[in-house]
Amino acid sequence: MVAGMQGVSRTSMAEVRERFDSVSAGDPALLAGELFDVVDLFDREHLLRRALADPARPGEAKSAAVHAVLDGKVSTPTAEVAAAVVQARWARSGDLTDALESLAVYAEALAAEQAGELDELEDELFRFSRIVESEPRLRTALTDVGAPVERRVELVERLLDGKTSAFTRRLIGAVVARPRGRSLEAGLATYGRLVAERRQRLVALARVAGPLTEEQRERLVRVLTTAYGHEVHLNVEIDPTVVGGLSIQVGDEVIDGTIAGRLEEVRRRLQ
Repeated sequence: MVAGMQGVSRTSMAEVRERFDSVSAGDPALLAGELFDVVDLFDREHLLRRALADPARPGEAKSAAVHAVLDGKVSTPTAEVAAAVVQARWARSGDLTDALESLAVYAEALAAEQAGELDELEDELFRFSRIVESEPRLRTALTDVGAPVERRVELVERLLDGKTSAFTRRLIGAVVARPRGRSLEAGLATYGRLVAERRQRLVALARVAGPLTEEQRERLVRVLTTAYGHEVHLNVEIDPTVVGGLSIQVGDEVIDGTIAGRLEEVRRRLQ
């Protein structure tokens, strides 16, 4: 995904985001679904993907090839976004499909934003990821490669119908249907981060021993926003092992102010 892209791929991702923003004003939910279908196509057709990611081939030729494959099968915005992606330069062919998947998630987030449900989408993805972690039987059912994809996606619909937004159900269904070499938890975390990027804000996970008051949450968000110079979306996880204080994770950085964390540090030094 985007966070793992380096060099030329990272630059290309920024460029195709601009192209995406210029063509996504129609029906973003339709765009999301069709882009996921294009990801499926490119993941299946390895030779096609490698040819479209080949930096030695002219961008115009690759764009024409994509239009030849997609025109009449998907909407015009989807074909245009896919053409913009293949015209860009990618360090590896997998970055091309990762970019398309990222844009599909952005499109679903845009649909949620237009409906005034972007915050709910972020929160629901996070809460479902925690349910998966605490329910091994559910995780097994959703990741069983021996079960048809349709059955696993249907299970998501049955579990979440009436409990989450349609945007959330579609994204969780996409993670379940397309693991793409990731664990379910990693896929949900990636999608959650991409949704947060729609509003260009960081995601912070605070682990605390007990619930925070609304005032405490707001104060913590203000402190983190000031510290990172960026808007922060705060997720809170109740964790009795924290003992006291709180542990905060922003990306790969962990700020551990818990008694448990300090005790663990003492143990490491003693060893």
